Amino acid sequence: MLIFSVAFAQEEFTLSGTISDSKSNETLIGANVYILELEKVIATNEYGFYSISLPEGSYTVEISYVSFGTIRENVVLDKDVRQNFQLSLDTKELEEVVISDNRKRANIRKPEMSVNRLSVEEIKKMPVVLGEVDVIKSLLQLPGVTNAGEGASGFNVRGGGADQNLILLDEATIFNSSHLFGFFSVFNSDAIKNIKLYKGGIPARFGGRVSSVLEIYQKEGNSKEFHMNGGIGLISSRVMAEGPISKDRGSFLIAGRASYAHLFLKLANQENSAYFYDLNTKLSYKLNENNNLYLSGYFGRDLFEIDDLFSNTYGNTIVNLRWNHLFSDKLFSNLSTIYSDYYYGLELDILDFKWDSGIKNYNFKYDLKHYISNNFKLKYGINAIYYDFNPGKITPTGGLSSINERQLEKKYAFEPAIYIDAEHRLNDKITMSYGIRYSMFYRLGAQTMNLYENNQAVNYNSDLKIYEKADPIGTKRYSGGQTIADFNNLEPRATFAYELNNNQSIKASYNRMVQYLNLLSNTSSPTPLDIWTPSGLFIEPQILDQVALGYFRNFNDDKYTFEVETFYKKSKNRIDYIDGADLIANEAIEQVVLNGKARAYGLELLLRKNEGKLTGFIAYTLSRSEQKTPGRTAEEVGINNGNWYRTGYDKTHDLSVTASYELNNKWSFGTIFSLQSGRATTYPKGQYTYGDVNIPIYGDRNGDQLPAYHHLDISATYIPKPEKKTGWQGEWVFSIYNLYNRQNAASMTFRQNENTGANESVKTSIFGIVPSVTYNFKF
Repeated sequence: MLIFSVAFAQEEFTLSGTISDSKSNETLIGANVYILELEKVIATNEYGFYSISLPEGSYTVEISYVSFGTIRENVVLDKDVRQNFQLSLDTKELEEVVISDNRKRANIRKPEMSVNRLSVEEIKKMPVVLGEVDVIKSLLQLPGVTNAGEGASGFNVRGGGADQNLILLDEATIFNSSHLFGFFSVFNSDAIKNIKLYKGGIPARFGGRVSSVLEIYQKEGNSKEFHMNGGIGLISSRVMAEGPISKDRGSFLIAGRASYAHLFLKLANQENSAYFYDLNTKLSYKLNENNNLYLSGYFGRDLFEIDDLFSNTYGNTIVNLRWNHLFSDKLFSNLSTIYSDYYYGLELDILDFKWDSGIKNYNFKYDLKHYISNNFKLKYGINAIYYDFNPGKITPTGGLSSINERQLEKKYAFEPAIYIDAEHRLNDKITMSYGIRYSMFYRLGAQTMNLYENNQAVNYNSDLKIYEKADPIGTKRYSGGQTIADFNNLEPRATFAYELNNNQSIKASYNRMVQYLNLLSNTSSPTPLDIWTPSGLFIEPQILDQVALGYFRNFNDDKYTFEVETFYKKSKNRIDYIDGADLIANEAIEQVVLNGKARAYGLELLLRKNEGKLTGFIAYTLSRSEQKTPGRTAEEVGINNGNWYRTGYDKTHDLSVTASYELNNKWSFGTIFSLQSGRATTYPKGQYTYGDVNIPIYGDRNGDQLPAYHHLDISATYIPKPEKKTGWQGEWVFSIYNLYNRQNAASMTFRQNENTGANESVKTSIFGIVPSVTYNFKF
């Protein structure tokens, strides 16, 4: 061990640089840099950059990253030093030493809570349905994360709606994260570098959604040598190629995926089909030590056809051009120009017309991180998004079609924001992160807006005690670029961490979030037919406040970690729908929606085993998610008589057990057990007869629930030649989804038996037992 000495009032110098994978030059996000002599720890940012200021002297620097080895190097600081480090998955420590306590103290000290990370290696060990590694399905194993059930798209975080999640792929917004209506996600695991989910304590640089932020970065590509890898499954296959454009300076990555189950349907003379394909691309180039350029893109499409009746096409397109610039060793910047497009198309052959809709946005971001001192760091920046909404265009496709071409009026909006965020270490025990975001939103023309008596687009029928559409009393035309409505909000954020000792800490957080976009959907799980609409004259922005308190502990030198968090959040202006609301092709959507409020609260537990042949985690959530839309006046009854009711994604109990076991260098095994309370629904409470027809009478909205949901999944991975590190390398992955063939209820319907006339319930299930096999390769 080197002898360290430093005199008082010595000049400070800055140690900075990047940390990357030694085999590919891929930068590592969140890699830890420890200064052993001073017991200081910092982490690399989203682009693999770190910076720390230290007094003049000699230091032992320890570099570590999850799933990689740990290295130690000696650094002499008598001037500012730019030092890049590289880690390898095969790195072994040169000395038999006890790793510093700082490694396990990193998460204890950090003013960050309600955040979950999953490595791609961890995700690939989990059993999945139909053999396809899936980012979204993996997130569902974490506490506080659920979805509406099997085959449901999107995910729900802490009782929030699927539309309340901000999903970012290389900083670009993904509006629909699912393929095949929820059976797969749009994220190709081969192309993914880092996954981070914020459930609370959300930094001020994020805005536009009120429930969570899922931040995903694509790999940059290997700038050292060319490689390919991929996999062949029962219903889909994938391939990825990466390599240098200029050795050690520039790289490319291209990855493609496609399903082909529809081909087997054609062979069986089945005209119905459903398939998807997607493409991930990225170009990276290092101009010099201070400048890097990145161009990334994603293109995905789904196609669903039923005989000669109709076809449905939908998908995402994103492009992002980024420039990383280092002004100095203490000031890092990132400039992004982003284009994102979500398209939805429907062609009805039997009616000879085509329907097109979607949402485009053009996003400009400029973020800076300022390492002012070791105890004080600032992040600040600006963000401006321009939206182009296409609610729908109908085009006739046949010469005999009775449909006239029609374009629903497009909608436009502009959402600028500025933010500043600070990370402040007050002393050896207390660290804080605090900041504020100022967001603005402008609903823009050109558009013709309806005018209503008393400015109420929904009327209340006091005789029938129901809500009805109001008739417009006139219209007002707004010209292009003219402001129809505008909003502005301050969004404060704060997280507090108190270190009890080297192994324990208490953390608390508060954040206010504002969402100016609304997804028009009256189902518990979003579908491609759902339409996004901006806030305006009749639809207010959603505003949410969340507080959380947590206890965090490391055991046995970080072999085990335990987290417990409790949260409470409330929001206003959550959209609710009047009974019988028609959302499709509705140009006056304000006539069927009311502004309500929502709340969610719960307790989350997470116990991890991080080392050894057996690793994994147990996650449990106890929570409640409710919504309420009271009457606007004393006369009105509101929705559900103005009482709180469970949302369609409320899950009181949610338990997940995930485990991986490495038997030897050839065989490894994985398993997941999931148990959840049944989804809230509404059953009929009685009936009356009108003529020869029995009419059901329903009780309170979502006053009932489906049967409990549970299943057990297993997988086995076989590597024939584990000692082979070059050339063609292959592995077989065998998995069984729903091992004991549980017929989980996706829905319950009620009908009259055609033979007996008696009432009966019918359970609809999507998956029984599903075996699969996949062959993965790389070279």
